[in-house]
Amino acid sequence: MRIHIGSDHAGLDFKAVIIKHLESQGHVVVDHGPHTLDPLDDYPVFCIPAAVAVANEPGSLGIVLGGSGNGEQIAANKVKGIRAALAWSIETAKLGRAHNDANVVAIGGRMHTPEFCLEMVDAFIAEPFSGDERHSRRIAMVGRYETTGSI
Repeated sequence: MRIHIGSDHAGLDFKAVIIKHLESQGHVVVDHGPHTLDPLDDYPVFCIPAAVAVANEPGSLGIVLGGSGNGEQIAANKVKGIRAALAWSIETAKLGRAHNDANVVAIGGRMHTPEFCLEMVDAFIAEPFSGDERHSRRIAMVGRYETTGSI
């Protein structure tokens, strides 16, 4: 699977760990930056392009990470067609996919151990969308609002 990833300075070191982990599993990872440490960098510069790439490549997934994951999730969700879920547990990572058909997961690298974050990433990637009618209906409502401004 192709996975797009972006972070900020707070997620830079952990981003490299995630990339190595995913590539060892056979995934193709596209790194949208940053590539060097700049404590004053801005997460939208890296997370929005990662989300745009996911939106432009159906079937791909994305990961955005920073200190808390909150800003990165907000930035990714501004991209039309993106459903970014902030994961803070294995359950929320799975439910983001199963119930919301999330195509991007946001993770706060300062909130958990690296090992636990990798477990959340793996859970997110492995979990399929359930396809349940009620979830599909709700996702369609959000998509309709995104396009037309009405529910």
